[in-house]
Amino acid sequence: MNIVVLVKQVPDTEAERKLNPADNTVDRASVDPVINYIDEFAIEEGLQLKESQGGEVTIMTVGPERATESIRKALSMGADKAVHVTDEALHGSDAIQTAKVIAKALGTIEWDVVIAGSEATDSRSAIVPALVAEALGAPQLTQARKVTVDGSTVSIERVTDTGYDRVEGSTPAVISVVEKINDPRYPSFKGIMAAKSKPITVLSLAELGLDAGEVGLANAWTQVVSFENAPPRAAGQTVKDEGNGGAAIADYLASKKLI
Repeated sequence: MNIVVLVKQVPDTEAERKLNPADNTVDRASVDPVINYIDEFAIEEGLQLKESQGGEVTIMTVGPERATESIRKALSMGADKAVHVTDEALHGSDAIQTAKVIAKALGTIEWDVVIAGSEATDSRSAIVPALVAEALGAPQLTQARKVTVDGSTVSIERVTDTGYDRVEGSTPAVISVVEKINDPRYPSFKGIMAAKSKPITVLSLAELGLDAGEVGLANAWTQVVSFENAPPRAAGQTVKDEGNGGAAIADYLASKKLI
């Protein structure tokens, strides 16, 4: 089975993230980059499918040259190879454009299933897996907490507000997973060393047959028009319980129209 895992490099969620006022895009230079948190669960699921079904795991990333760091980490977890689409013209691309690029890149390799995290921590749009499936004309199985493959049939348990639905499709298919699906493994020292020599295919837009005018901030379907920084948090109010603590808290909540 040829398994492709989509991985995005995002600003570290533990750091203070902000937008660049020059063009209202995410300021990636000011924060250390990391693998998108939920993508680590997608990588783990890909590796488990490989262990049960055989085959290879390919990491696919669309992003700047710096994204190689995240690709190497994914390879150190056990993936076999990677495809990295990078081009300066991609800066500011939205979800629709990114999905189009991913679909084109998938056309350069053989694949049976594509696995992605359900959303990225920088954009929170949660639509790229569905857009990729639409662009490919492939079944989409989203929000999976469990994935089962039997021949050409893919079954998932799709998380809902009240439990889960069983959803079934046939390969080739696009799957998105949630963080409840597994426990991602840590790279071993052996894995880290092996990742240094695993192949990474680097592709430009031209090599995918895409024109720079089809992507990028100036041609995006969606843009951040304006933004304001959040105001500093106001100082809290301490309530001492001197026999009237409950009433004091109730008065405070009432003053904020919370009760």
